[in-house]
Amino acid sequence: MAAFVNSKTANKNDQPTGGMGFFECIDDKQAAFFLFDTCKNWLKEKGMEAMDGPINFGERDSWWGLLVEGFTPIPYKMNYNPPYYKSFFEEYGFKVYFNQLCYSLDPQKRVQDKIYARHAEVSANPDYRYDHLHKNNMDKYAEDFRIVYNKAWVKHGGGKELEPKQVKQFFKSMKTVVDGTAISYVYYKNEPVACWINIPDINQIFKFFNGKLGILEKLRFMWYLKTGKIKKLIGIVFGVVPEHHGKGVDSFMIVEAANRIQKEKRYFDFEIQWVEILIQK
Repeated sequence: MAAFVNSKTANKNDQPTGGMGFFECIDDKQAAFFLFDTCKNWLKEKGMEAMDGPINFGERDSWWGLLVEGFTPIPYKMNYNPPYYKSFFEEYGFKVYFNQLCYSLDPQKRVQDKIYARHAEVSANPDYRYDHLHKNNMDKYAEDFRIVYNKAWVKHGGGKELEPKQVKQFFKSMKTVVDGTAISYVYYKNEPVACWINIPDINQIFKFFNGKLGILEKLRFMWYLKTGKIKKLIGIVFGVVPEHHGKGVDSFMIVEAANRIQKEKRYFDFEIQWVEILIQK
C-alpha cells in the first residue's frame, strides 16, 4: 500500500487529511491493520489528522474507491478488490464519505421512447448538428472538448479550467486506443455545446497478458485492438453547457451515438463510470 499527502487538498475541509491507497492484503485482519497503522503513523508525522482511502494521488477517475458490491470484471484504471476488504476498513474505523455508483447497459438495445422524441425535436432545428471525433484532427476535437468542459464543469464541485496544452496531451495519450466513432459532440451554430467521451475497455485485452507488457504483448495488443477483440465501451465524461440545458441536447447526442454504435455492431456492453456526469433535467 501507499500513504501520501496532496498539498492541494490536504487542508480543504479544515482538517489536515492525508491519503492511503493501492492496498493489497491477504485475508488476514492483523496484517491489514498493520498496514493501516503504518500509513496512519506516517501521516501523523506529516501533520495529518485524518486518513482518506483507498484513493489515488490525483483525480478521482483512476484507482479510487473500495469495491463493495458488483464483483464483475472491472474496466481499465478502476480498483478491484476481494469482498473481505470491506470488513477490514469498517472494523479499523473507516467511515463512508460518499458512494460511487457505476451503471451498465446493452448498447445494442433501443433506448427509451421519450429520448427519441426529444431527439426528433432537436433534429428539426438546423442550428444543431452532431459529429464524432476524427483522428486526423485530434487537436480540433481536443479544443472543442475543453470548451464544453470549462463551461459545464468549472463552476461545479470546485473544478478548475482545463488548459489547451493539458487537454491536447490527454487526447494524444488516448489516440492509439480511442475509437473516434464512440466520442460524440453536439454543435450549435458550429460552436461546441455538448460532448460524450467513451473509450474501449482495454482491460479486455490486458487480461490475456498476465501483468506483462513487453514487445510481444504490445504487438498482440495492437492486433487485438484492430481485430475488434474489445466488446465493451466505458463512458467517462458526459456534459452539456449550461446555456443548452433543458433543450433535449443530451437526448439528441445519445440517439445519434446509439445509431452509429448499433449500426457497427462492435460493442455489446457499456458501463458509465461514477465520475461526475452533468445532464439537463
